[in-house]
Amino acid sequence: MKVLSVDGLTKRYENFALEGVSFSVKQGRIMGLIGKNGAGKTTTLKSILNLVTPDAGKVEMFGRDFRANETVCKQDIGVVLGGIDFYNHKRLSDITAVTKRFYTNWDEDAYQKYLKTFELVPSKRVKQLSSGMKVKYMLALALSHKARLLILDEPTSGLDPVSRDDLLGLFRQLVKDGERSILYSTHITSDLEKCADAITYIKDGKLLKSAETTAFIEAFQHLRIPTDKVRLSLEEIMIRTERSSYDVCSTIQRATTCGAPTTVRLHIPRYFGNSSRLPLWHGILVWVPGAIHHVHVRSRDQ
Repeated sequence: MKVLSVDGLTKRYENFALEGVSFSVKQGRIMGLIGKNGAGKTTTLKSILNLVTPDAGKVEMFGRDFRANETVCKQDIGVVLGGIDFYNHKRLSDITAVTKRFYTNWDEDAYQKYLKTFELVPSKRVKQLSSGMKVKYMLALALSHKARLLILDEPTSGLDPVSRDDLLGLFRQLVKDGERSILYSTHITSDLEKCADAITYIKDGKLLKSAETTAFIEAFQHLRIPTDKVRLSLEEIMIRTERSSYDVCSTIQRATTCGAPTTVRLHIPRYFGNSSRLPLWHGILVWVPGAIHHVHVRSRDQ
């Protein structure tokens, strides 16, 4: 059963467009939404939730049209989005008291359990929390009303490695009984390799691939080069898919008797071999017979 179905989701801005994104999340599964910063991950999630109005496309949750049944559907989802701040001087207990009124299935016992799990103190004020603790608090709220679908935007961002690993373990526990599903965006690809059942990849506002994790990784093995000894990881897949090259064009003065200027064009791949990467230098030194010259480096993407 599909708990979430996205079909042709489109949202256009002046300088960016999310175009025709389609994918689905099955019950009891974890789907990772990946892409570099600015690719459209957050726009996708906000469009799904109708926090921004899509220009086209259809979203279904639990077999219902989301727009036509938004109030009902939101009772069964838990959402954690980045960039949402609570009033800094309020205690967590005060925020919770207001939040739980919106959910008919609020589970106080579950909420208290997550407070202990995440080591959250209800009497603390929001301003006393670190970024990681704020994420944990939002997760505690999202998990405490028996949500069947969790939609999370960069939930592990700002967490230390131990807390992040604990959270990934919690995700696996939450879907273990087959009743909950999770869709979460991240740029930490190692997290997905630990817990994701499926992956959706968005590049420049367009869907590049959506598939079960094993099939997804297999689909990008054509990016391997002869020197690769092992299969490409998700991190390497993203790097090689997103990488660009540099064009260097500079007029340099050869040390010749005539002193005539010479234009030299260099093509420098951004990525070399299996692991070496070109630093994002502002310039490089180029040897030309008779002299060494500084050449400005400009990315093709610029």
